Amino acid sequence: MTQSKQNPNRLIHEKSPYLLQHAYNPVDWYPWGDETFQKAKEEDKPIFLSIGYSTCYWCHVMEREVFENEQLAELMNNYLINIKVDREERPDVDRIYMKALQAMSGHGGWPMSVFLTHDLKPFYAATYIPPVSKHGIPGFGDVIQTIHKIWNNEREKITQSSSQIFDHLSKSIAPALPKQNLDEKILDNGFIKIKDAFDPENGGFGDAPKFPTPVMFNFLLRCHKRTGDLHALEMPAFTLTKMAHGGIYDHIGGGFHRYATDAKWQVPHFEKMLYDQAQLVLSYIDTYQITRDEFYANVAKDVLNYVKRVMTSPEGGFYSAEDAESAVDPDNPTEKEEGAFYVWKYSEIKSTLTPDEFAVAELYYGLRQNGNVSSDPHGVFTGKNILSIEKTKEEVAQELNKDIDDISELLSSIRLKLFEAREKRPKCHLDDKILVSWNGLMISACARAYQVFEDGQYLHMAENAAGFITKKLYDRNSGKLLRRYRDGEAMIEAHLEDYAFFTRSLIDLYEASFDTELLDTALLLNEQMIGLFYDEENDGFFDTSGNDPSVILRSKEWHDGAEPSGNSIAIENLLRLSYMFGRDDYLENAMKSLSYFSELMNKAPQALAQFLAATDLALSKPKQIIIAGNKEEPQTRAMLREIHSRFLPGKVLLLADGGKGQEYLASKVKFIGTVKKIDDKPTAYVCENFTCELPVNEIDKLGAILK
Repeated sequence: MTQSKQNPNRLIHEKSPYLLQHAYNPVDWYPWGDETFQKAKEEDKPIFLSIGYSTCYWCHVMEREVFENEQLAELMNNYLINIKVDREERPDVDRIYMKALQAMSGHGGWPMSVFLTHDLKPFYAATYIPPVSKHGIPGFGDVIQTIHKIWNNEREKITQSSSQIFDHLSKSIAPALPKQNLDEKILDNGFIKIKDAFDPENGGFGDAPKFPTPVMFNFLLRCHKRTGDLHALEMPAFTLTKMAHGGIYDHIGGGFHRYATDAKWQVPHFEKMLYDQAQLVLSYIDTYQITRDEFYANVAKDVLNYVKRVMTSPEGGFYSAEDAESAVDPDNPTEKEEGAFYVWKYSEIKSTLTPDEFAVAELYYGLRQNGNVSSDPHGVFTGKNILSIEKTKEEVAQELNKDIDDISELLSSIRLKLFEAREKRPKCHLDDKILVSWNGLMISACARAYQVFEDGQYLHMAENAAGFITKKLYDRNSGKLLRRYRDGEAMIEAHLEDYAFFTRSLIDLYEASFDTELLDTALLLNEQMIGLFYDEENDGFFDTSGNDPSVILRSKEWHDGAEPSGNSIAIENLLRLSYMFGRDDYLENAMKSLSYFSELMNKAPQALAQFLAATDLALSKPKQIIIAGNKEEPQTRAMLREIHSRFLPGKVLLLADGGKGQEYLASKVKFIGTVKKIDDKPTAYVCENFTCELPVNEIDKLGAILK
């Protein structure tokens, strides 16, 4: 909003981009904290908790319609204590009240609007609330007036309701579950149910809206590896192709938008999230390793180029997100529309390109003079074009009677010209906070990209980000992480997902660089994670440490969402580190935790796909690959190239370099101290379930063993 008419409220002192967006609202906003809770008690007012994030489209709508409305703000200030929370900074707070919202209304989403008692128990919850009543939805002013009357005249109703909701949450948020034995039946059942939800015409699972589902791809590709079932490969490969051709992909600047509002991936919700880029890079790399189709490799590289250009801080950490909306007119920055930065008028493209280029663009991207958007529920894209690949290069070449190489050259020129023209438009808001969990996901993606493509820029990106996290957000002496960094400030106790995702990224980065300090830090973080979050009574991990009394319940996230559950990745880390270092205690914790989640995996496999992937890892015979040799030797590099060319989701990789790295590994596993070159040549030791094949130092023999 414009900042000329209002003095700032308390949020002006916060670092969160989302909270700062609301710092000039006439609402007397407070941040989440003890001072605010005490204020509510002293003034005997209910708490209004508004949760969202800086790139949330409907959060912006509610701000403009409600929180910038002077009359509604006056009501809020008189009758409520108003708290703003950034869900990306505080997923622990968000998770509890989202469960409450879902229990009360049957659905969830953001902005989240929750009314709380003084002991922080919810008694009423909704998502977007319009300023006035419409379509059967009560207006925000009516909601406040009703709650004010009940609070003052019938408080016992609120007390009773909040207690009932709290009791329900207490039983559901970290349930005691019957444990089952793990076997391949759980994987087969998961595959059948996921296959039944597949859309064979458009790819993806279910109907509109269509979300990227990288955790599903992770599981399905492992099913293909385990069973050879071609459907398990075709579902992710087909979906990834459809997504990369659709409007959900940014064909000019690279990167994926959050989701598609239609079944065909054509009309996206335009925000771009770091966690989507990271997970989808891994999905495209995995599919490339299996198929050897360069299409998937090129998409992964294009996404990484976008992340490097837009979402990487000068200090090395990765930013969080880009907004969906931006100003249509640079002279009027407050009037914004969703997709304004990305959509095109037919005439705009025609005037930007040469006639030959436009002829190609029109066919290739499916441009229409009156716009090409068939599904537009809010009428935002009328007369506009969203770029997607409607025809192949071969089809365009045939229609225009041109050589395929000419088409490729023209498309490169088209993309560059449209990129340069688009860069002159008002940019989307960039959420520049740095979150440990999401950075962990992206570090893993960059590390894997380096392993497979051998492009040093990806290793550089991964090492810079990991170095940033360990320097700014990690205290090696205490072993503790903080969650968020922005504008010079590191804050907020890290949660399970931060420890789990970052630990995994350090393991992945070790397998790219073979710096044993990374493994040492991974082990320290893993120990800290177990100490802070592991449920010794029922197994599995809590999402929070329990140290913050304002987080009224300790949840145990059992489903994978837009990001994998912290539990699923924590379990995978335990398995990988146990395979690396023979840690039976890690293996035992992992197997007990998978058993804890087993009933849920059977009942709702679509919601626990990454848990199924972890179960696949647990039930497979662990494959340890140890290379004896210096990482710079050509023969060592050739062996690594052979390993990384293959999709081997169950392997762990160690380098016995004959120096300090090998000394460190031998201090953990004595056997590694005996690993050495044969005939003074780099040599591979491939072990399965801790039983080793004869060592080999010829590439074809290594390939035969891996096959």
